[in-house]
Amino acid sequence: MTITAAADGSALGNPGPAGWAWYIDDETWRAGGWPHGTNNQGELMAVLDLLRSTAHRADEPLKILCDSQYVINCLTKWMPGWKRKGWRKADGKPVLNVDLLKDLDDALKGRNVAFEWVKGHAGHSLNEAADDRARAVATAYQRGGKSIPSGPGFPGAQLSEPQNAETRRAETRSLSVQRSDARTAPAEAAVFQNPHAATGPAPSATVQAQPSASASASGSASASVSGADEAEPDLFSVLEEDFRDSAGQQDAVATVTALEKRLLEPAVRGDLGEVARILHPDFEEIGSSGRTWSREEMLLVLADEDHEPVDMTPLSASRLNESAILLQYRTRSAGRTVLRSSLWLLTEPASSRGAAAEGTWRLRFHQGTPE
Repeated sequence: MTITAAADGSALGNPGPAGWAWYIDDETWRAGGWPHGTNNQGELMAVLDLLRSTAHRADEPLKILCDSQYVINCLTKWMPGWKRKGWRKADGKPVLNVDLLKDLDDALKGRNVAFEWVKGHAGHSLNEAADDRARAVATAYQRGGKSIPSGPGFPGAQLSEPQNAETRRAETRSLSVQRSDARTAPAEAAVFQNPHAATGPAPSATVQAQPSASASASGSASASVSGADEAEPDLFSVLEEDFRDSAGQQDAVATVTALEKRLLEPAVRGDLGEVARILHPDFEEIGSSGRTWSREEMLLVLADEDHEPVDMTPLSASRLNESAILLQYRTRSAGRTVLRSSLWLLTEPASSRGAAAEGTWRLRFHQGTPE
């Protein structure tokens, strides 16, 4: 009999108070979290705890419903390549959340696991239940760490309370990652000053992680996707599929808004390869000081800067025509608020980079004005 469960994560501020949860029914669920973590860490920890909670029934197939493409791609597409490179990406940089990923790699050994994407916040009962519990944990930590829900767990599982040893160990991992990824940014650059992360993106298909001879030997899940172990994260591929209507048409405004939020994330801006793919070849920015920045100047600045999250408040998003979208929003950091405008243009199709067939949205112009 297949065990079906939803797994989800939540972070208030991202990074900030964070929670994770998996849910089967009202009598079978579990949750935990940390005072400081990211949404992606919560998503990964939810899957890890689910695998551990069902380890005593490893002979039964496990179906995991996720609204995060990051999780599914990590475990079924990217991880084999990362392992071959010593847990480093193609550009040689260390893989984020590597301790959680190594634990997941071990937990997947010998398991028959299928990952299926479900659209988040779209009324899916299991996903909504997991999301509610993960967010409740994050909220509890935000309010001081009292009355944190943990759930009844899985019958027969031999695990400690999620808020005890396991949570403290994961919290230590989380803090070490955040110290290296969240730093302080200078006030000059507008679009890149002080990042803010968005909710993890989602994929468009079901992928299978089936045990095999190679999987059992190496401890990695195998995906039923050709060449999957060579794939690397790409912001366009991991975001654009998350915003499609029932007919499969891309919601361009939602896609661009998500890209803008992701561009403000410390881990993203710290990867200049990803930033270079987002910025239009003719990108220009008028910074808060009035200085104009070119694409090359901005990339050079980013290479030497530290990054820190800020709060972001969307104000408006207007599709000017089929190929142009104007975003306006407010950021707040250290008591300073800035009004920002970004112009996104739809470029030629770039399927070789994993983008949607209709083309790739790139940031052409940005301006920030201090309030």
